[in-house]
Amino acid sequence: MILSSGKESDYYIDVRRVSLSSKGLLLISTLVWEIIKNKNITAIGGPTLGADPIVSGVIVLAQKENCKLKGFLIRKSPKKYGRQKMIEGPLIEASDSVAIVDDVATSGASLIRAIEVLSQEGIKVKEAIAVVDRQEGANHNLSLYNCPLTALFSKKDFF
Repeated sequence: MILSSGKESDYYIDVRRVSLSSKGLLLISTLVWEIIKNKNITAIGGPTLGADPIVSGVIVLAQKENCKLKGFLIRKSPKKYGRQKMIEGPLIEASDSVAIVDDVATSGASLIRAIEVLSQEGIKVKEAIAVVDRQEGANHNLSLYNCPLTALFSKKDFF
């Protein structure tokens, strides 16, 4: 099986089967919210499609606690029409304290791409969160961007 990183793997972890179920999304969002809620994070987002439900779930939980948390998504490529934006959602500013999230991290390429897109707008990412870290280099690669990776689960939790 070929992964989005381009690597070939004997196994595939499909977090969307969980993150797109009501109970699964609630559990994932609660864990992510617990990680960031006391860190003065003002915006959370990530690469579409893996981050989409997670970002939505976390900002709903934040609102339930009267916390103003911006959510955003990063497109794979700019829209071909309109403003041709890469970042969708409320305006994220350099003063925001930003966390990014993704469903699975292998090499960290999707998260790194998100960091680079945000960096072009003058926005620094404080930390990255993955539901599952496949432990194939993402942690190291993100450290090169001074962005620690926190994973809810890792390969060792499944194999």
